[in-house]
Order: sequence, then C-alpha cells, then structure tokens
Amino acid sequence: MGTALPADYKLLCEHYPRFELSDFLRVSHPVPGDEVAWVHGTHEQLETIAEWCEDADLAVPMHPYPVPGGLLPWATCNQGDFFLWTTNPAGPEDWTVTVASRNGDWWHYTGGAVQFLADLISGVLEPWALPRVRPEITWVGR
Repeated sequence: MGTALPADYKLLCEHYPRFELSDFLRVSHPVPGDEVAWVHGTHEQLETIAEWCEDADLAVPMHPYPVPGGLLPWATCNQGDFFLWTTNPAGPEDWTVTVASRNGDWWHYTGGAVQFLADLISGVLEPWALPRVRPEITWVGR
C-alpha cells in the first residue's frame, strides 16, 4: 500500500485472525502469503470510496488514499458500509476513524481502529445509524 499501518492495528493483526463481529462488522487484514490479494482488494475498495467521496455532500471534502489525508479502509460490514482511517501525513499513529455509510452518512471518531471497536462493542460509542455490535465473533478467517 505504500504506507505503514497504525501500531494498534498491527498488534490486532498479530494476535487475532480476520474476524466478524455480530454478523455485521468484518475486520480484515493481510495474512502471510496473502498480502497481494489483500492489497488488490483494498484497491478495489478505494475505487468505491472515490465514488462515494465525489457524491458526498461534506463540509470538508474527503478523498481516498493515497491523497494526503485520504481515506484507507480497514473494515467493512455486510450492509456495505466502510470503516476507514483518515490518514495523516504526520504518520499512522495520528490516523483517526471515519465511517462511510452506503446511504451517504459519514461519521468521524477521533481515535484509532482498536479503540473504536472497543467503544462500539462496549456501548460507550453512539452507533449512529449502525446496529448495536455485540462482542460476539461470528466468523473467523485464516
């Protein structure tokens, strides 16, 4: 992808396989030997995100990665929504989370991916238009 990834996400990837929570939110990541397919899939997602960015009526325009400050996906859901990092030229530890809904709604969370998941599952985070996500693993990838 041409960038480092946030430390919290890399730690998550080292300790857990790809997984899905509550039959809803799928957290994917590259696995050894499958990195090329993961990058290819991410590039396909970036094409969709580019279209959504063009169609979005946002006060501050968003763009897909690799544009500086661009959006980079780290999870999806079975409803077609994207969970993205809003990248930051200062480095991956300064990236925040943006949720892009297929119905055109966008939300921003000022923390990282792992804290976002913890807050969403625990109920600390208002899920906006998302369903409640239980701490139930419903799919595990290799």
